[in-house]
Amino acid sequence: MTEMRVLGATGSSGASDLSLSGLLAAVAAAVPQRLAVVAGARRLTFAALDARATLVARHLLDAGIRPGEHVAVLCFNRAEWLEAAFGTWRAGAVPVNVNYRYVAAELRYLLDNADAVALIAERSLAATVARVRHELPLLRHVLLIDDDAPDRTDGVDYEAALAAAAHSATPLPATGGDDLYLLYTGGTTGYPRGVMWRQEDIFHVALEQRRPGTPRAADAATVAERAARATPLRMLVLGPVMHAAGQWNALSMLFRGSTVVLSTDRVFSPTRIVDLADREGVHIVQCVGDAMARPLAQELLRSPGRCRSLTTVSSGGTPLTPTARQLWRAWKPTITINDNYGGSETGVCGSAAARLSGKTRRFAMSPSVAVLDDRLRPLPPGSDQIGRIARTGRIPLGYYNDPEKTARTFPVDADGRRWALSGDYGTIAADGTIELLGRGSTVINTGGEKVYPEEVEAVLKAHPAVADAIVVAAPDERLGQRVSAVIALTGPRRPSDKELRDHCRQRLAGFKVPRTIRVVDEVKRTAVGKQDYRWASRVAREPAPALSR
Repeated sequence: MTEMRVLGATGSSGASDLSLSGLLAAVAAAVPQRLAVVAGARRLTFAALDARATLVARHLLDAGIRPGEHVAVLCFNRAEWLEAAFGTWRAGAVPVNVNYRYVAAELRYLLDNADAVALIAERSLAATVARVRHELPLLRHVLLIDDDAPDRTDGVDYEAALAAAAHSATPLPATGGDDLYLLYTGGTTGYPRGVMWRQEDIFHVALEQRRPGTPRAADAATVAERAARATPLRMLVLGPVMHAAGQWNALSMLFRGSTVVLSTDRVFSPTRIVDLADREGVHIVQCVGDAMARPLAQELLRSPGRCRSLTTVSSGGTPLTPTARQLWRAWKPTITINDNYGGSETGVCGSAAARLSGKTRRFAMSPSVAVLDDRLRPLPPGSDQIGRIARTGRIPLGYYNDPEKTARTFPVDADGRRWALSGDYGTIAADGTIELLGRGSTVINTGGEKVYPEEVEAVLKAHPAVADAIVVAAPDERLGQRVSAVIALTGPRRPSDKELRDHCRQRLAGFKVPRTIRVVDEVKRTAVGKQDYRWASRVAREPAPALSR
């Protein structure tokens, strides 16, 4: 697919440059010595982050990476993730976020689909890619970040590359708001898909922080001026920056001139997170639903005198339950709890406008967000009709290498107006707020991770003892939803849950593995042979003995 990129924009030093790399350069020039990133033992000022991004850019250009080509970034939360992303943008190339939980087959699919020509990865994670590199003919350059793993993967050492780039005089290409921002997210077939945005558009709909009533920034100079005036805050980003929620929160704080504190632990530990938040004096904690928010609140209740600077909890990816909210307010009644609504295809659309009411949430949305009927016409406020939540205006260009899904997700109405369908259904109240009812597909949102049933079903049915399977969401107090499987067997032998999960783990990322497995005599299907998801959902919710391990 031809890259949708315009090279006639001003360079990274131009005041009108609304590229992401240009915005970092402008903010770094305005607040060079302000702390930008805390990641483990590493602490980077804005000047240092900007300089490191330039070194990454020069290395990529010297390695033959051309503007518009795609560079995959595969690592856990660490400062190098941000350096690599900004450096790739500064080189005029396009960073591709890669889920570090993916197994070899999933990595092969994503890197092939994204047409990745280079990979910046931690050594331990690159080892998995090495097993399928012979199936990736476009991948010609690998940059390895040290993580104390054995040095068995071919590639260039990251720090050595940056040290050499300090002597490079390679000119940087022009950048601008038309440059491509590519975000890979799950797809309805179970495979990830790349959402293509203009960088200026993703900045305005997901990354720009401004006071109510303040106009959108027209240029990088305005963003820099606002950052210089803003009171520096510290946000602890717990979500992985290879996901939209963690990445967008981190970038928005940087463009505000504030500090991003990354949790670099590989395993979620509430005790260590609270220690980090207390030590760094963070003001905001970004989390992904109850899976993070509840244990953190419980840990703080055990040590109520800690984290005195913490004033705000911000959740995205999956809504917080009433239980989580009650725990946080039990710790600090004045705590601000922000639930944000949005998605990879729509950007940040709005925030919770009221407390939980029944099983639904009401959100105050951007004026560009509407609830559409079946003919893509916005429903009027106060309508009791259920419709599809969608956004118009600044929306993605489409999906990379997938015109069919682009046409379905980004349709054009009778007046020639393009919409981005969120996949969610809702109603619009008389006051214009939108009540979120849920997704219109079978996608499972477990702890902020999206799981697509067809993919898991195919893996389960590949087990010799499984004749048929349906995978559905079951309610989970901590994760919001959990992956649940209903299976029928080929014979009298009943494989243990552990055996089935081990089978899945060899082929799927861990979050896709069923947590609950129900065995039935026959999997019910509709008259036309499709899975009966309603029946399977009822089966999955039935009480069952403790799971075998």
